[in-house]
Amino acid sequence: MKALKFLVGPVLAGIVAGIAVLWLNHNGSATQSSAAAPPVVHSYADVVARAAPAVVNIYTTQIVTRRQAAVPRPFLDQYQEPRRERILSSLGSGVIVSAEGYILTSYHVIRDADEILVALSDGREAAARVMGTDPETDLALLQISLERLPVINLNGDGPVRVGDVVLAIGNPLGVGQTVSMGIASATGRSNLGIATFENFIQTDAAINRGNSGGALIDTFGNLIGINTAILSTDGSWEGIGFATPATTARNVMNDLIEHGRVIRGWLGVTVKDVTPAMASDLGLREVRGGLIQEIALQGPAHQGGIRPGDVLVGIEGQLLRDGYEAMNIISAARPGTRLELTVIRSREEIVVTVEIGTRPPASES
Repeated sequence: MKALKFLVGPVLAGIVAGIAVLWLNHNGSATQSSAAAPPVVHSYADVVARAAPAVVNIYTTQIVTRRQAAVPRPFLDQYQEPRRERILSSLGSGVIVSAEGYILTSYHVIRDADEILVALSDGREAAARVMGTDPETDLALLQISLERLPVINLNGDGPVRVGDVVLAIGNPLGVGQTVSMGIASATGRSNLGIATFENFIQTDAAINRGNSGGALIDTFGNLIGINTAILSTDGSWEGIGFATPATTARNVMNDLIEHGRVIRGWLGVTVKDVTPAMASDLGLREVRGGLIQEIALQGPAHQGGIRPGDVLVGIEGQLLRDGYEAMNIISAARPGTRLELTVIRSREEIVVTVEIGTRPPASES
């Protein structure tokens, strides 16, 4: 009996401890599993409700004057056909980005417009004035005078990543404000021929005619891009759309407000992407960089010692994929900045220092 009593206590304690360990392991695993599992999103209605009121419809009109028929005899002037005018209308979208009434949109939406009317989702309308345009990024800044304007948030939590869920808001095909959903399918898209400086977010969220200038938002309602264009063979949506990043739009807006135009760096050269055949002829080890074809007389490159025929392969130690990347980096530099450029000249690598100038204003034709 003494031995039995001596054993019963430890055995019972061991059983209790084992049960406790099993219980803790089970509940701990369940807690970890629930913590690791991403939340299931059943609706983006709240996100859209926050962002959509700041997305507006933009109506533009252009007055076209028909020429009078030439009549050689003055006494017949009274019988000439009178001058006629007709109004061409177009439709796009825009995004209210400040309580002062500033609206970002695509430049091609308001190009050549004689009148611009902005319609808000709450039914209000206002005439807009153009505060500035930047054809080189296909962006324009408008302003309206209304009180209590809804404003979208321009400050996202970080860079857009491939795979992020995005929502496009605008007025496609004139059917009224519409929201479409997709993902960011690529970033940094360029060489598309849409604008001079391109760094597009690519998305499969539906962007159709009329969506241009509208908002591309993240799942928190932040503006991450201005919808710009679609890639299509016949003008219909084929799952590839492009938006200008909100960071680019913000920089353009700030320059337009402060300077009336966008201030960009300028090297004063014409650059062509290096091709495999060109790389072989020039003795390059890699197909990268840009061949400098022309140099502006007394421009920054000319004064810095750059010559036609040089191959620009690096800026500040950063290797360049192509000439397009080189021009994007140069344009982003503030005038007066001194940059070290790496070039290949006569099959030898040299480094020259150039003081960046100010890019001349772009033509809006």
